[in-house]
Amino acid sequence: MLESEAKKPESQHEARCILVCQHQSCLRNGSAAVLAAFEAHPVSGVKVEGSDCQGQCNMGPTVRVTPDEIWYCRVKPIDVPLIVEQHLLGGKRVKALFNPRIHLYYS
Repeated sequence: MLESEAKKPESQHEARCILVCQHQSCLRNGSAAVLAAFEAHPVSGVKVEGSDCQGQCNMGPTVRVTPDEIWYCRVKPIDVPLIVEQHLLGGKRVKALFNPRIHLYYS
């Protein structure tokens, strides 16, 4: 097999997905509106789903982008267009919204 025919890593074949926590504490902090904002800004090839608890209750609403494994915290509906334009369409992550418990290099 030629090198160019080698199997690509699994993550390159996965569809991108936005997981917006819809558990109790995130809901209390407005995650239903965040989910609705993502649904109102559709991106081709990107699924948007509500999720159960992601274990970041004090950092919510939590938004996780897979397969990128980027975790955004304290996301508000006003942040959604920035995440869509900059990260999903532009390929540049929104470091100001990174969850510092997950992305330890963020300061």
